[in-house]
Parts: sequence; structure tokens; C-alpha cells
Amino acid sequence: MHLQAKAKINWALEITGTRADGYHLLDGVMQSLALCDELDIFPADTLSLSVDGAPLSQGEDNLVLKAAKALQQHTGCMLGAHIRLQKHIPMGAGLGGGSADCAAALKGLNDLWQLGLSTKTLLDIGVKLGADVPFCTLGTPMRAQGIGEILSPVPCKRTFPLVLLQPCEGLSTKEIFTAYHAENPKGGNVDMVIKALENGDLALMEQSSVNMLEAVSVRKKPELQQAKDALYRCGAAFARMTGSGSVVFGAFETAQQAKEAYNTLSALYQTCILTETTA
Repeated sequence: MHLQAKAKINWALEITGTRADGYHLLDGVMQSLALCDELDIFPADTLSLSVDGAPLSQGEDNLVLKAAKALQQHTGCMLGAHIRLQKHIPMGAGLGGGSADCAAALKGLNDLWQLGLSTKTLLDIGVKLGADVPFCTLGTPMRAQGIGEILSPVPCKRTFPLVLLQPCEGLSTKEIFTAYHAENPKGGNVDMVIKALENGDLALMEQSSVNMLEAVSVRKKPELQQAKDALYRCGAAFARMTGSGSVVFGAFETAQQAKEAYNTLSALYQTCILTETTA
């Protein structure tokens, strides 16, 4: 069984409050990318994982094996599988690579083991493993609220050519959220972000979108702002940090513009990726 685990970007990311258990309440818009990790799943007597392309743990702390264990605990199924994970999504990037791998494992093992679990059940299991796992399980453009489990489909009439830059090492999400509380940045207009995505209007996206973690992350890693500025200089109509970093993305009106920007920026940045959004 071969599966793709697609990366995601945050078109907008706002923090609306904090739950009693410390989880942050969010409101934002996410979309999947053509950029993906790859999972091959094989029947086996026991559970095992091998990883190529990144220095990731292959033990039970890996989200892929956590997904498998969660399915076993939920259903009582004790079948095995060997999962081979090929990493292409940069780590510590805000692109949801771990969540995407987790979601792909949930869907793939549900099929391989013939568990017959509904999408809703997979979402309920997934949210306990990570806030972005429910979105990655569905994979279509969504408004995400709550801690990421309240998902509403967002219409999108086009794909957007993108260039991704990772100008610095990964940032600690916990550290960024802690620093955010001292900053209390201003939000944007998520409703208008949804309208911009539906109409394919990057100018409206530029006016309406805010990632409320970006200012904090830029203060800790000025390279993020420098990368955004480079994307704009190369013709991006819209550029933002995704998640809590450390990737910033530029959206372009045409694939040719994105290709030209990639040709320029790939000579300057070690991690420079040409991709696009998916419907």
C-alpha cells in the first residue's frame, strides 16, 4: 500500500483564547500542498517503522507508530505492519509533516487491517495525537477552529504556485506560544481570508491575513523576515510564515513567476522548494 502524506500551509493563523487545560484555541485557514512524504505499508506479524530522508526516531515516540497503537487500542486489533516512511517535508517547518504522516498511517492501516472505521472516528482518534492531524486526514481546504478539531470546508477555485524557504532551524512551538502571550499581537479577518481563497484573490489575502505567531518568531529568528522580503522581491503576491515556523512561503500569480523566483532563491537558500496547493 502506497500513500502520500501531504504538507500544509496556514493562510491565516489566529489565537482566540486558551482552554482550561492549557491548549490554545485557534481560528485559521489551511490548505494542503503537492509536497508530500510517502508511506509504504506492508503486512507483517509485528509493528515496525523505517525512516529514510530525515533523522527521525523509528521508535514508539514517532507519530506514525503512535497512530498504529491508537488504532489497536481503539479496536482491539493486534495485526502487524511494517511501515516505510520517506521524508520529503522539511522538519520543524510548520508544514505539518508529522501530522500528515500520522494521518496517512491512520487511513492506511484502517484499510490494511480492514477495521472499517468511519472518517469521524479517525478524526476523533487523530485529534488526540496532534491538533493538525484531523485536517491532514481530510486534506481539503478548511477553516480550523477550536484546537484544530472543528473543521469547515472552504471553497477554492484554483491552485496557487508556491515557493517555500526554510531560512533557519526549527523553532520550539511551546516557546513561541509562550512568547506570544507577552506580545498579544493584532489579528486579521479570517472571513475575508476565506473569501480571498474562494476567489483566488492574493491581493485580498495580503490585506486580510495574519499569522499571529509570526512577529514573535521573527523577533527570535530575523532570518524569517529576510526570507519573506526575498520572496516579495522575487515577485510573490503574498508571503507568510506557516505555523510557528521555520518555513515561510510565497504565493505567486503564475507558475512561471514561481519558477523564476525558485531559480533565483535556490541559489541563496539551502532549503528552497517549488510546489503548489492542492484542491
